[in-house]
Amino acid sequence: MPEISLPATKDSISQATAFIHEHLGDRYAKLLTYVELTVEELLVNVASYAYDKDIGKDHPKHGQLVLGCRWVNLDGHKHFCVWLRDWGRPFDPFCVEQPDTSLPVEERKTGGLGVHLVKHISSHYIYSGTDGSNTVELFFRVDAA
Repeated sequence: MPEISLPATKDSISQATAFIHEHLGDRYAKLLTYVELTVEELLVNVASYAYDKDIGKDHPKHGQLVLGCRWVNLDGHKHFCVWLRDWGRPFDPFCVEQPDTSLPVEERKTGGLGVHLVKHISSHYIYSGTDGSNTVELFFRVDAA
């Protein structure tokens, strides 16, 4: 499984998208756009919220994230799976309250729209928090792109 370690900062977005492009390629151009968008959203969330000066500061991977990908057969269909792992504050992004998209923008609560987008773009999504890490896996059905 290819993976890359990056600083958990917004400056890592270009490296993350280059990694995704390298492993997904131009053959899946439409899917590539969706994968890059969701990875960027999750990376920005990790960069903005996962780490602070006290949470996990003694962990050797503090301030880092790992991005990886693989091809899988899920429910009888080919999927591209991308995953992000960090060692920051424990947080399951998929348990965030769903934004009420029926409300006008000015009446909505701040936050949650990016995760809402991720959930609706990916075919399947998983969070696991083990051994002091947070891992989000996103699955994109290839023949649905």
